[in-house]
Amino acid sequence: MTLGCKVNKYESDALIYNLSLKGYDATDKLELADVYVINTCAVTQEAEKKSRQMIARCRKFNKDAKFFVCGCASQKNSEQFFEKGVDYVSGVAGKIKISEYIDKLAKHDKRYLRKHDRTQKLPKAYEDDLFAKQSRTRAYIKIQDGCNNFCSYCIIPYLRGRSRSRGIFSIINEVSKLDVGVREIVLTGINVTDYKIDGKPSLLTLLEELDTFGKRLRLSSMEETLITEQFAEGLTKLNNFCPHFHLSLQSGSNSVLKRMNRHYSAEEFKKSVETIRKYFPLAGITTDVIVGFPGESEEEFNETLNFIKDIGFSQLHIFQYSNREGTVASKLYKDLPHNIKQQRFEALNELNQSLKQAFIKKNKKGKVLVEEKVDDFYVGYSENYIRCYIKSDRDLIDSIVEVKIDKPFEDGALAKLI
Repeated sequence: MTLGCKVNKYESDALIYNLSLKGYDATDKLELADVYVINTCAVTQEAEKKSRQMIARCRKFNKDAKFFVCGCASQKNSEQFFEKGVDYVSGVAGKIKISEYIDKLAKHDKRYLRKHDRTQKLPKAYEDDLFAKQSRTRAYIKIQDGCNNFCSYCIIPYLRGRSRSRGIFSIINEVSKLDVGVREIVLTGINVTDYKIDGKPSLLTLLEELDTFGKRLRLSSMEETLITEQFAEGLTKLNNFCPHFHLSLQSGSNSVLKRMNRHYSAEEFKKSVETIRKYFPLAGITTDVIVGFPGESEEEFNETLNFIKDIGFSQLHIFQYSNREGTVASKLYKDLPHNIKQQRFEALNELNQSLKQAFIKKNKKGKVLVEEKVDDFYVGYSENYIRCYIKSDRDLIDSIVEVKIDKPFEDGALAKLI
C-alpha cells in the first residue's frame, strides 16, 4: 500500500515485481493478504497520519497478517509504527531488502519472527537496486532521489537525503525492457531538475537518449531554474516530448519566497514561463501553490493571486500550509489560523477553475493517450495535459488518437475524434 508521491509508487512497483520473481502473489490492491507492506509518506502531518491509519485498514482484512513499514514517515519516526504492532520497520534506504525478509518469514526462520527496526543512514549515492516492471499505458521511471534545496517548510531533504542521480545506462536499460503497450514515459524523482551525469546537469542529454525509443516523454515536477533558452530549444528538437511543464511556484510574493528559502524571485519565474511559451506557445504550465505560509499578510497573498492571474497557468495544485516539526519554518514563524488559510484556498481554487477553462478554450486539437473508460467516455491526457473525454464506437484503450477539443467538461474537456 503506497502513500505519497510518484517516487514512492515507483518503489512499490519495484517491490511487487521483485516479490513476483520470487514466486509470491503480490498486488497493490487493498484485499486479503498474509503480509502487508506500507510505503509511507511524511510530506504533511495528514500524510503521516494516513500512513498509520493504513495499518488498521489492512488489519480488517487479516488481523493475523505480518506488517512491514518503510518510507519517509518511518524514516522520521519508526517508533510510531511499532506502537501499532508492526513486525518490521525500515526507512527510505534499503527498501528492496523487504522482499528478502518476507522470504525468510515465509520459510519460518524464527530469527525473523521478532520485531526488526532496519532504519538506516541515508545513502550518499543513488541506490540502484529497485527495478519496476511496468505494463501500464503510462510508465513512471525514477531517475533521481533526494533534494538539496532545503525549503524552509519542507522536511523531505531531511528524510530522503541529499540529491543523487541514477546512472544513464541503468535508466536506458529499464526503458528498453518496458512492455510494448507502454506508450508514455514520465521521468520522476524528488527533484528531477537536479539530474546529473558525472556531476554535470544532464536532463536534456537523458531526454535525447530516451527520445529514440519512440514513446511519449513527460517530465514530473521541476524547478524554474531548469528553464533556459538552451534547454527549451533542445526540447523542440525531440520527436516525442510532451509540452507540459509543472513548475513549482509556491508563492508569487518575493517576501514570502524569501522566507520559504526558494531560490528565485517572481520576476525570474515569469521569465522562465516566457521562455517556455516562446518555444511552446500552447504548453500546459501547471504549478503548486502554498497558501497561508506563516506570516503571509493579506497584501502578500494578493501579490500571489495577481501573479497567478498574470501568468495564466493551465492548472493549480493548491495546498494549505502544514507545519512540520523539524523544519526551519516550524521554528522561526508562527502559524496562521485555519480560517484564513481556508479563505485563501477557496479564493485560489475559484481562480483555478477559470484558468483551466481558459486554457482549454485556447486549444483546438490534441493527441490523447487513452488510458481508461469512464461511463460512456474514453478518457486520457493530451500532450499538454488536458484531460479529454471522447465518445467512440471502437475501443480506444491504450491508443493515441488525434482529437478536436470541443469545450470544458467535468475535470477536463469534451473531445471528438478526428
